[in-house]
This record gives sequence, C-alpha cells and structure tokens, in this order.
Amino acid sequence: MRVLLIGSNGYLGRFVADRLLADPAVQLTALGRGDDADVRFDLATGSPGALTRFLDAVHPGVVVNCAGTTRGGARELTRHNTVAVATVCEALRRSGCGARLVQVGCSAEYGPSQPGSSTAEDAVPRPGGPYGVSKLAATELVLGSGLDAVVLRVFSPAGPGTPAGSPLGRLAEAMRRAMQSGDGELRLGGLGAQRDFIDVRDVARAVHAASLSAAQGVINIGSGRAVRLRDAAATLARVAGYGGALHELDAPPGALRPTIGHPRGEAVGHRADVLGHRAEALGLHRPDTLGHRADRADRADNEHPAPVAYPYPDGCGSWQQADVRTARDRLGWRPRIALEESLADIWMEAACRI
Repeated sequence: MRVLLIGSNGYLGRFVADRLLADPAVQLTALGRGDDADVRFDLATGSPGALTRFLDAVHPGVVVNCAGTTRGGARELTRHNTVAVATVCEALRRSGCGARLVQVGCSAEYGPSQPGSSTAEDAVPRPGGPYGVSKLAATELVLGSGLDAVVLRVFSPAGPGTPAGSPLGRLAEAMRRAMQSGDGELRLGGLGAQRDFIDVRDVARAVHAASLSAAQGVINIGSGRAVRLRDAAATLARVAGYGGALHELDAPPGALRPTIGHPRGEAVGHRADVLGHRAEALGLHRPDTLGHRADRADRADNEHPAPVAYPYPDGCGSWQQADVRTARDRLGWRPRIALEESLADIWMEAACRI
C-alpha cells in the first residue's frame, strides 16, 4: 500500500510516519514544508493543480493529512487549516489515483461540553474559538467532498514531543525550572479544566487503522476519560520526584493539597535511575544532574516564583471527554498507553534540559 503523508514533520505527523514505516506493507512518501520531507509542498500556498500532478505521478492508495497549525490569528488559521484541506480535496477529486483520505481533526471542533458528559460523533459542533472553527470548516469540506474519507477527531494529545506551549508542556517546563533552581514551591493557575488526554503513539495507531479500514465520516480518538489538570500536575510531580509545595491559585477550597509527591531527596534519587532508563529508550541523554537536585531543593528559600497560568485557546471550556465507542467498533482501536506513561515521557524530555 502506497501512502502519502502530509505534515510528516509536525507533532502528530512524526509519530504517524514512524507507525506507517513500521508496517512492511506500506510504501511511504512524505510531503511537507520542511527539508526532511521527500517532496516539499506548502498546502497553504500551493495550487490544487500542482498537487494533482504529484498525486497522478505517485498514485497513492491512501493520503493522510496531519498538516495544520494551532497558532496564529484567524487568517493564518484559516489558510493552514481550512484552505489547505480544500486544496487536498480538490486535488484528490481531479486526480485519477482514487486515494482514500484520512484527515486528522481535533476535539476543538466540538467546543465546550457539559461536565460529566461524553461527546459522541453526532454531537452538534460549537467551537469556541477561531482554531476550532478553522478545523471544523476543514472537516465539513472533507465530508462534503464525495471522497472516500474519514476524519479522526483527536482529543488532547500527550506524550513524547508534546509542544512546550501546550498545557502539559508548560507544566513540565515550570516544574523543570523549579527543580533546576531549587524552588520549593510552584504557584499555578488554570488547573481546573478537565481534558481527555490521549498518547500521541495511540493516535498514530488510530491513523494506521483508519488507513486500512473502510470507515467513513467522523471518528473520535481519545482515552474516554476526562482528567483534571490539577490531577495531571500531581502525577507529573510524582513522576518527576518533585516534592515541593504546589499551590493552585484559583482552586476551590480543599481541591489540592499544598504539598504533593514524596520528600525531595528520597524521590529525586529514585527517579534519577528510572529516568535514566527512559532516556535510553527515547534516545535522549541521561539526566544525571537530577541526582544532584536534592541538596539544592533542601536549600530552597522563601522567595515565591511568579505564578504559571495555563490559558485554553482551544475554546473548549472546562470539560471535554470523548465517547470512543465508534473507534472501537469501526477501527478495532483502543487506547493502550496510560496517562502516567505519557507524563513520564514528557518529563523525560524536560529533565534532559536540566
């Protein structure tokens, strides 16, 4: 099976590429804006005609589109998330390759959900910001294209390579800075939101399964469980061996104990060995300096670092949780990687910068 992967150098695209390359039946061609792509092509500015000629030359059986952006104003988001998908759909309609399209969408298309509910694919989308609007418009273009196509609505991806600007990425970076400087306290804001985190490697498995299936329409890809950011922060502190005080600025009374994790010296010494093994598995340098952080932490003074706030530009409000039964029934897919493992890998990359 010949697969054309668009956006192979992005956060999701890199893991999708690895998953597809692991399948000996797949012949992969990567198309993107970066130098590491097999073919350089910018969907936001390239013409459908040029892409059609390329499709006719390569003749893929499946086109996977992981390209897009989460940043920028409405115009930039529309250009990279909507116009780019219009180019892909038009090129596929013109081409004689008859390829199946797997479009990677996102949960921001749904917008806020009722706390305690699970969002199924038949929910009426009400995106709360320009990013979600641009991705929803792309989904509508795909569904209305008449192509053999499926849209995977990915909830909150996590794991190795998590962008530093994401909520979990910012949390790991704040904890790294605290451990590096010996701060015994972190003041955090915006941890009340609950999100459905799904490991990026599980997302890649879902894309692979969708490429092989005949499923069409929209399919949610998530863990099926909403996790409060303050609970993720507590887990990350435990994984990192951070035993300092964690103060949530806008928490309701009694929502989070001020100190989480284990006593600093004991926990960090243990985590240094564990993280060393994870570093080797991920191809990173061993964070030997972690073993020396206990003494610095014990000398933390009474200075209070600036609070770290976590805004939510996705417009998804305080709650999102996926109903993932369709993915199970139509793709034979289930999430495999627990959030604690995803957080351990996020921390592994942050710790290697200490």
